[in-house]
Amino acid sequence: MARAKTQPTSSSTTKGSVPKKRVPRAKKPVSLLPKHFDPKYPSGPVDEYAEKVLKGEIVAGPHVRNACRRHRDDRMNGPKRGIHWDPEAASRVLRFFPAVLRLNGGQFEGRPFHPHLSQQFKIGSIFGWKRVESDGAVLRRFRRAYIEEGKGNGKSPLAAGIGHYCLTSDGEAAAEIYAAAANKDQAFVLFRDAVAMYEQSPALKSKLTPSGGNPVWNLSYLKKRSFFRPISREGAHSGPRPYIALCDEIHEHPDGKVIEMLERGFKFRRQPLLFMITNSGSDRNSICWDEHQHAVKVAAGTQTPDDDFNYVGEVVDDTTFSYVCALDKDDDPFTDPTCWQKANPLFGVTLKHDYLAGVVNQAKDIPSKRNGILRLHFCVWTEADTAWIPRPILEKVMADFDPYVEHKGKVITSAGLDLSGAKDLTAAAFTVETGTKRITREDGTEADLPTYDLWIEAWTPRDTMDERSKQDHVPYRLWLDQGYINAPEGQRIRYDHVAALFARLNTEHGINVLAFDRYAFDKFEQELDDYGVDIKTVAHPQGGKKRAKPDEAKVQAAKDAGQEPPLGLWMPGSVAALETLILEERIRLRKSPVLLGALMGVAIETDPLMGNQWFSKKKSTIRIDPAVAAAMAVGAAVDGQGPSAPDIGDFIDNMVMVI
Repeated sequence: MARAKTQPTSSSTTKGSVPKKRVPRAKKPVSLLPKHFDPKYPSGPVDEYAEKVLKGEIVAGPHVRNACRRHRDDRMNGPKRGIHWDPEAASRVLRFFPAVLRLNGGQFEGRPFHPHLSQQFKIGSIFGWKRVESDGAVLRRFRRAYIEEGKGNGKSPLAAGIGHYCLTSDGEAAAEIYAAAANKDQAFVLFRDAVAMYEQSPALKSKLTPSGGNPVWNLSYLKKRSFFRPISREGAHSGPRPYIALCDEIHEHPDGKVIEMLERGFKFRRQPLLFMITNSGSDRNSICWDEHQHAVKVAAGTQTPDDDFNYVGEVVDDTTFSYVCALDKDDDPFTDPTCWQKANPLFGVTLKHDYLAGVVNQAKDIPSKRNGILRLHFCVWTEADTAWIPRPILEKVMADFDPYVEHKGKVITSAGLDLSGAKDLTAAAFTVETGTKRITREDGTEADLPTYDLWIEAWTPRDTMDERSKQDHVPYRLWLDQGYINAPEGQRIRYDHVAALFARLNTEHGINVLAFDRYAFDKFEQELDDYGVDIKTVAHPQGGKKRAKPDEAKVQAAKDAGQEPPLGLWMPGSVAALETLILEERIRLRKSPVLLGALMGVAIETDPLMGNQWFSKKKSTIRIDPAVAAAMAVGAAVDGQGPSAPDIGDFIDNMVMVI
C-alpha cells in the first residue's frame, strides 16, 4: 500500500515586518502522486486492448466494448474525480505471471503463463487503477471484479494466478486468500488449479509450504504468515478475514450467502478483492443474475441500459471491474461463426474453430443440448437449462390476433385452467378449432389434421405486483399496461374474477370442456356456481405419474367407430400434443410475452425408464403457469381424436396411475 505525499503548509512573514496575529485555517492537503501516474493515453497493453476493441480490430460483444469505453473515459477524465492509472502496478503483476507461474494440462503443461491480451486487460485494470483515500493512502480502486466468459477461456488459471500473486508478491501481511464456492467439492475445483500451478513453478515451490497430501488443502507463505485455501459456506465457522476471495462459477451458487460471508470479512482489509468468475446461467432469481445485471450497468454507465446496451458513461459503481462477454442481440452463433469470439476472448488460442464448430453441430442435432451450449459456450442467458422448443420455432407460430373478434360467436373447443396460490399467477388457456392441414407422416402417409388458435388470460394481485416483479424479474406492470395480464385490486388472487371471465365466454361462445387440476378447483367451482355457469369439466393431473379417468362418452364413441379408446388426460400426453401442433405448425398462438416467456422457461422432467416428458414447476426458474394451462387446453382439445403419430404402447399405458 502506497501513501501519497502531501505538501506541507506554513505561515511566514517578510523580513522586518511586524508579525500579524492570524487565526489558523485548516487546508486540504494537496496529494503529490508519483510522477509515473496517469501517463498519456494510450500506453501499455491495457490501453492497447481497449483501443483495439473500440476500433473493431478485436471482435467483442456489447458489454466488453462498454468496459473498454469506460476504461478509455477513465484514463482521460478519471483524475478529476480522484481515480488514477498506475502503469507500474499493472506492469508488475503482468511480469509476475510469465516469470513465476506455470500452466498445467494438455498442450500447455509446464509452459510459462503469458497472459492473452484480453487477460492483460483484466489483470492490469484490477491492479493498475488506484484511488487516493482521505488519509493520503493510495489503494486499489477495484474491490470487486465480475468476469463472465464462455467455457474454456482460462478463467480458473487466471484466478489461481491472481491468488498466488496476492499471496506472495502484493505486500499484504497475513493475507488470507480463499478459493470460495457454495460447497466443498466446488471450492476444490479452483483450488486444484492453484495447487497444480504451485507444483509446476520452481519459484512458488521455494516459497510455499503445502498442507495435506491427497488432496493438498492449504498453501502457506510462512514468511508473511499468509495462506491460500478453499472455503465453502458449510466450512466457515469462525468468520474468515479474506484479503482476496476468488469465487468460481457464480451461476452454480444457490444464493448469495458465500459472497456475503466473505465481504463481511473485508472490513479488516484496506484493499481487499472479491474476484468472481462464471459462465452464463439460466436462473434469473439467482445471485449470479444479480451480479451480471450490476456488471452490465457498471460497464454501460447507466442504471437503465437500452436493448442495444449503448454506452452512457455515468458512474454507477467505481469499485467494480466489469468484463461480461455476450453476443449482440441479432447474433446467431449457430449460423454465424464471426460472432463466436464475442463470447470467447481466447478463440483461436485455447478454443479452436473446429471444436466450437463441433459444439454447434451438436446443438443442431440434439435440441435438448441447445440451451446448455448457448449458456456455456456463447454467454447467452437462457430461460431454462434445457430448451423444450427453440425460440425461433415458437415465434413462427405466434401471431397478433384478437380471438374475441376473430372468433366471435364460435364455440371454444377447450379451456385449461392452472389455478395458483393466493399471491402468484393464475392462467387460463383457450383453443378454437380453425380447420385442417394436410400432414405427411413419418411413414409417408398423409392425413388432414385439425388446426387451432390458442390464447391465454392471466391474473395476478395488483397490490403486490411491483414487489413480485423484482422477485420474478418480469415486468408485470408493463404487461398490465399493455393488456397482457389482468391485475385485480387486492393482495390475493380472487377466483371470482377468473370465474367472471369464464361466465362471459361461456355466454358469448360456449365452452365445450374445461380441463382442470384438482388444486383449489373446488373453490373455483363454487364461484362458477355462484355465476350460474354450467361447463363440462374434466380432471387433468399435473406431473408425469398420474392419468385422469377417461371420459366415458368418448370411450364409447371410439369403440363404436372401431378406434382405440382415449386413455384419459395426463401431462406427458398433453405436452406431446402441444409440441406436435407447434412443430407441424397446426396451431397459432396469440402473441404474448407472458406466454412466450413461460414456454421458453419451462423445465422438462423426463421419466428415466420410459422417456415420457412433462413440465416441471419445481425445476423451472420462472412462472410457467401459462404454459401449463396451454398444454392442458390442447390435451383436452385433442382428447379422443387418435394420435397423429405412433403413440406409446399398452405396456407404458398400464404403468401409470389412474385417478
